[in-house]
Order: sequence, then C-alpha cells, then structure tokens
Amino acid sequence: MTAAKQGLAAQLTPARAAAPHPAPAAGVALPAMVLWPLRELDAALDQLARHSGLADASVDGAVPRTPAFQADVSTLDDATLDRRLDDIAAGLGLEVEPMQSSYRDADRMLRSAGPALLRIVPAWEGDAPTFIALLKGGRRRVYLIGLDGTLRALPSTHVADALWQHVTTPNAPAAAQVLRRADIAPARQARVTRALMAEMLGAKVVHNGWLLRLPPGVAPWRQARHRGLLQAGGALVAAYVIQLALTIGAWWMIGRGALAGRFDWGLLAGWALLLLTVVPFQAWAELAQRRLSVGMGVWFKQRLLAGILALNPQEVRHQGAGQFLGRVLASDTVEQVGLASGFVAVLALLQLGAATLVLAAGAGGRLHAGLLLLWVAIIVALALRYLQRSRAWVAAYREMTNDLVERMVGHRTRLAQEDRRDWHEMEDLLLNRYLALQRRLDGVESKLKALAPRGWMVLGIGGLAYAIATAATPPTAAAIAISVGGILLAYQALTTVVLGFKSLVSAQLAWQEVKTLFQAAGRAGTPPTQASAQSAASAQIGPLLSARGITFRYAPGGRAVLNECALEIAPQARMLLEGPSGGGKSTLAGVLAGLRQPESGLLLLRHVDQRMLGMTAWRRHVVAVPQFHENFVLTGSLAFNLLMGRRWPPTAADLAEAAALCDDLGLGELIARMPAGLQQMVGESGWQLSHGERSRVFIARALLQNADLLILDESFAALDPANLERTLTCVLGRAPALLVIAHP
Repeated sequence: MTAAKQGLAAQLTPARAAAPHPAPAAGVALPAMVLWPLRELDAALDQLARHSGLADASVDGAVPRTPAFQADVSTLDDATLDRRLDDIAAGLGLEVEPMQSSYRDADRMLRSAGPALLRIVPAWEGDAPTFIALLKGGRRRVYLIGLDGTLRALPSTHVADALWQHVTTPNAPAAAQVLRRADIAPARQARVTRALMAEMLGAKVVHNGWLLRLPPGVAPWRQARHRGLLQAGGALVAAYVIQLALTIGAWWMIGRGALAGRFDWGLLAGWALLLLTVVPFQAWAELAQRRLSVGMGVWFKQRLLAGILALNPQEVRHQGAGQFLGRVLASDTVEQVGLASGFVAVLALLQLGAATLVLAAGAGGRLHAGLLLLWVAIIVALALRYLQRSRAWVAAYREMTNDLVERMVGHRTRLAQEDRRDWHEMEDLLLNRYLALQRRLDGVESKLKALAPRGWMVLGIGGLAYAIATAATPPTAAAIAISVGGILLAYQALTTVVLGFKSLVSAQLAWQEVKTLFQAAGRAGTPPTQASAQSAASAQIGPLLSARGITFRYAPGGRAVLNECALEIAPQARMLLEGPSGGGKSTLAGVLAGLRQPESGLLLLRHVDQRMLGMTAWRRHVVAVPQFHENFVLTGSLAFNLLMGRRWPPTAADLAEAAALCDDLGLGELIARMPAGLQQMVGESGWQLSHGERSRVFIARALLQNADLLILDESFAALDPANLERTLTCVLGRAPALLVIAHP
C-alpha cells in the first residue's frame, strides 16, 4: 500500500531520451516506465490482477513466468495477441475481453475500462507495439501500473492521445493547416486540435486493448466483491435500517402525544423533521437497490450463458425445443421477479424484526412479541403448503408449454399422419389436469392472502387488550402507543410478505430449471500451463495428435462404445475413417475434438497432454464439424455464422478472407444473390439455405478457425458430385491435417 501511495504522489517521469524515430505528434509521448514491452505481457497482466484484487487469494507466490513472447512484428495480428493473452489470463484464473472504441468516446472508455491492458500501436511500420496497464480511470487522470509495480497518475488526455497517435498522426498536417488559417491562439490550439480530430475521426473505431475480468463461473462471493455488489447490498440494508428507525421514531413521537392528549408545535416540528430526514435515506436505498439489481442481473445472465456453453452434449440432446424455451422463460423469471421479490423479502424481514423489538418494548412485553413469532410460524406452514402445490402446478404448466412447442414444430407431420379426430385429445387431458391443480392452488393462495395480515390484526389487538386487562398496574400511554405501533408495523410487513411471496415461489420454481445451467458454469477444469500451450504450438517433431487406450461409455457401467482405441495423426496427414452406422465414428470424433471426455486413456497434442493444455487451447488446435443434425445455422448474418469461431466483431481482413473461402467452396453465387451479401440474415427467420449450402457453411466456419487438425463428420454427404469435388479440393488445399469420417 505504501508503494501505491508513493506511486500516486510521484511526478510524471520524463519520456525516453532516445527513440528510433522522431515523435509523430506533440503531447502524446508517455513515460517509459508505464510502457510494457511485448515480451512482458505476462508480467503486465499479473500486476493488473494483483493491484485490482482479481487475483485469487488462494494462489501463493508469483504466477509462473512464461517464455518471452517471440513473434514476427510484421505478421503480428490481433488474433495472435488474443490467443497469447487468453493463455496468460487462463493461467491467472481470469479471462480477457477485447474492447474497442471510437475517437469521440476515448475519454469515456478510459474512465470506465480498468482494469485493462491497452495497446499503443507504433506510428512507424515495423516497430513492436507497447502496452499500458490501466488500473482505473477518472475524469481528469488515469492510474497506470509501471514496470516497477507502482501506480502512476497521468492526465487522461495524454493517454488518449497516445492510444490514437497512429490514427491522428496522418491527419495532423491537415489540422495544423486549419489552425494556421484560423489564427488560433497558442493557448487554445490543443483543445481545438482535439475538436478537429473528433470531427474527422469521430466515427472511426479502433481496437484499443483487452479488459481483464473474472470468468462468470468463479465463486459468487468473488464476483460480488469485484462488481461492488457487497457494498451495494450493505448500503441498501444500512439505508433501510436507518429509514425504519427514523419512521418508528416519528410515529412514536406523534403517537405518544396523541395518547397523552398533548399537542404542541415543537412536537409537530420534531415529527415533521424526522419524516423529512427519511427522504434522502429512501433515495439512497433506491439507488443502492437499482445498482444491485443491474449488477446481479448482468452477472446472472453471463453465468447462465457460460453454463450453457459448458454443458455436455449428452445432458441436453434428449430435450426438445419446448424445454429449451421453458428454461429461457425461467431464467427471465429468476432475473426479473426473483431479484425484485428478494429485495422485498429482505426488507420485510427487517421490518418484522423491528416489529418484534417494538412489541417487546410495549405494553404486552415479551408475550406480545412471542405471539407475533407464533403467527409467523403458522404463516410459514401455510406458505410451505402453497409451495408444494405450486410445484405440481408449474410442472403441469411446463409440460403444456413443451407439448405446445413440439406440436408447433412438427405440425406438418401431424397434418400428414395424425387423424384429425385425435388432434386435441392429449391437449384436453393436459388442460383438465392443469385446471384442477389451479383450483387447489387458488384455494391455498386465498387463505394466505386473507389470513396473514388480517388475522394478525385481530390477534395483535386481542393480545394487547389481554395485556392491559391482566396488568398489575395500568400501562402508560407511551407503552400502549409503542404496542399499537408494533402491531401496525407487523401488519405492514406481513402484507408486503404475502404480496411478494407468490413471486418468490415463482422464482424458486424457475430456479430449479436454470440451476443446472448456473452450476455448469462452475465446472472449471485444470487451468492450462502457459509453457504447455507454447510447447504445443511450437513442437514440430512427432505426431500431431496421439490417442492411446481410449475407452468411452455413454453411461457408467454401459457398453463401451470405444474400447482401448489407439490412433496417431501426423502433421499434414490426410486420413479417411469408414465404418457402419453406430460403430463409434462420431463418438471418436467428439473425443478427439475435446467435446466428450473419455473414461480412460491418454490424448496428446504434440506430446502435450489434453489436461495440461486445457480444453480451450485444445479446441483451438483441433476443430470438428459435427454431423448435419448436430450442427446449426444460427439466426444472424451469414458473416457471423462463418466467423463465430474466430473473432467477432470481424475486421475487414476477416470478411475478405471469409468471402474468398466461400467463393472457393462454390458459395460465391449464393452470396451474390443475397441483397446484403455476407451481412444477409440467415437462419430460421432469415434466408433459407439448402442442405448442401449449409454443409459448406459449416466447413467454411471450421476452416476459418485456422486449426491444426480438421475433423469432418460426414460433411460431404449432402453435396452433389460437382460441389463435392470443388469442396474437397478446397479443404485439401487449406486444412493442415485432415480426418474425414464417412460411410463405406
């Protein structure tokens, strides 16, 4: 912490005394101590992780250093840097996310980007890029981590100029000419220059760097701490407790005066002052609740998406479109209803706790407070009965939803093969069952809504009357006022609980649907070692992929689909795997591509074990094209469907390469017919592709990932002879190593 304070207080260090080229523009040179060279990327990310608190506290010592990043600057591109940074971040237990911004939004990006690794593109071709480690930003200054690990505060305008110097330098002469002609005063030239650049470059978007963040699947408490959710939750509770205390104090004051038969202006002024004091705390609570809702909602959706991508195909292949739709609707229920009702429940519990304390301090004493707790126990028992019946009702509702969607998807088959008299027979049975369950549920719900708050009013007033009647000495007016206030406070809390309980039950039942996805996001395998990743990328001797003793079963104790299989694939290999249906060809392809985990055996990529390399890196080197029924064209642009496995959003070079590949595969005429070309929407609600066109899109998607090994599982089955020859020629010319699976 001392070093950090010293760094913040330190003056800016001077720029480097010598440079290989003259400075392209004034005012953009940054201190040498904040410029991280390409070979120190791992150290820069390590320092960012530690200073920002993202580093896992369970990891002791420094993160193992990787060999210096050796890359040809002339061929260094974003994809290479992305892969390198992905490997480094994975070793730290983190992930990096590419980010981009326009020149006009550069200052805003710097204020909100940290922690991030920003790239400074050299103004002269052939120079290596340098990087700055941005910890956090501010309105005027940003805080960067220097090479010595200390923090340095720099003006945000200087950093923005350095990030954009490769774009602004070519336009600097034009801007200078405008300044001369307009005779701008020297004191205003820098400001006017930035305004001119904003007009000339405002819409230009540049890839600035990479955000450093926690993976969605890490422990929830780490996510909450990093996203500031713990502070927001604490602020919400504190604001509401203060608000509740002020409200109780205000009504105690006015109630005491009313029962004593004494009102004066001082009493009314104090009551009004307390109520006015509640207003800022109420606004504070609403602000904290909004921040907490947005933060939790974003993290929840990110984790669900990560969980979907982490699911084993065998876990979901037996489910239909209706069940998938049900999970989507359930996730929306958990996010919108669950979060809102959760806040209501927490605040209502605080209110009930306060009511219990108030009743204990009133005329009824502990007996009155115990009466409230007894009534709450009765309400809980009734609520559990409601929950039990809700589960049966929700199960029937989801069954109806799944049945409806499946019938809509297969309506053509029903029209052709199902007797018209039987169309609605099953639907009627489901509806009758649903209505019966709805009646039972409504009966419990009506009792809960009627009895919970109103029953307590009767019980509370009766308890107060009994306490007054049996008291040895008559209670004071203040004690009676406190008891009446406690009764009203408990009534308000019970009303809030009952109104929000139905939503809480809906959220809890919806959680059962999405729980599998939420938990799947936490399936973290062994993080890859960066040395292993570099070894797999650089080794050139021996087989490309080796499989030894591979055994795979779809169910524990079931028949072994693969039994002690062994296979070696050399670099530049061209292999054909034939066999009958059900012989395990597709299963073997899934195991080799890392889509399925074998029960036993060893998988090596250039002598590096799959577990040491990590699944992300393995799938980067080995890409499979599944069979037609297991591959999909997603609703989106054709460009997205081609480049989704490579990088998105794409660069102009990515789009040009995709267009050239499509032309080689015979899809050029198709793209020419599309009004929007590569940006044409395809999928269920877009341009409909034939089976042959879809197969070639799947092949192009795999080839564009530039993997070392391409596995094609019956990808040529839907092609006519002419397109088969053309596609095969393209694949043989582009794939480094190839394994084709086909029927004999």
